[in-house]
Amino acid sequence: MSATAQRRVRVLIPVGLGLNCEAETAHAFRRLGVEPELVHLTDLLTHRHPSRISDYQLLMLIGGFAYGDHVGGGFVLATRLRAHLAADLQAFLERGGLALGICNGFQTMVRLGLLPGPVDGPHDLVPRADLGPNDQLGYRDAWVRLQADSNSPCIWTRGIESIDLPARHGEGKFLVGPDAALDELEERGQLALRYVDDAGRPTEIWPHNPNGSPRGVAGVCDRSGRVFGLMPHPDAFLHPWQHPSWRQHPDPPSSRPLGLAIFEAGLRAAAELV
Repeated sequence: MSATAQRRVRVLIPVGLGLNCEAETAHAFRRLGVEPELVHLTDLLTHRHPSRISDYQLLMLIGGFAYGDHVGGGFVLATRLRAHLAADLQAFLERGGLALGICNGFQTMVRLGLLPGPVDGPHDLVPRADLGPNDQLGYRDAWVRLQADSNSPCIWTRGIESIDLPARHGEGKFLVGPDAALDELEERGQLALRYVDDAGRPTEIWPHNPNGSPRGVAGVCDRSGRVFGLMPHPDAFLHPWQHPSWRQHPDPPSSRPLGLAIFEAGLRAAAELV
């Protein structure tokens, strides 16, 4: 896909009401030649903005503390999106739009029902999972190592084997009911990203896994691979010097690219819709 097509991709970043990662997220897209549109949530929810979500090719749900995380991370925002923008969201997804949720954005996606999504048929915005409090209670801010599932349909992790990213959250444990439900997600490749230990093995053990997610789940996609959410922050690793060991390794190994690679993979796929 040409760079010209990528530059024409319309990226929507809802902002305000407690969300606070818009600057670094916008910077990621600008580094890739795209000027995203930052629109206040109030204007979206009240339909005051001239464009609808379905007018964009890529939707970003960023990190922060939407509505102060009252009741639960992302819960109030998810409820308001469902109440006011359900039809627009569904139209966006039905035309092949891509969506990425980071940290609070991932929590919102899960509680909105975008992730893991239905087994078949269109998105119905019915929650089928949750993100619970970390096993080690409290807010942890530390770098983690992640491994992508090479068999996953996830568009956002294409070309990534492993990656280091910072994680900072208090509610990130992925919960999806009985083991059979988790088995099905794993078989479909929807457990796209996992926390791994120093040997590169998926782990549930702290501190490699900061929340205790079963099977090391750190990121989940829908069955199409176009909707993806993860707890760690690719928006906080856009330059080599942001890594804590950059002085020892100023050029990260190709097997662990910058977080920018996740944005780039999604942007390439979104360019096909232009």
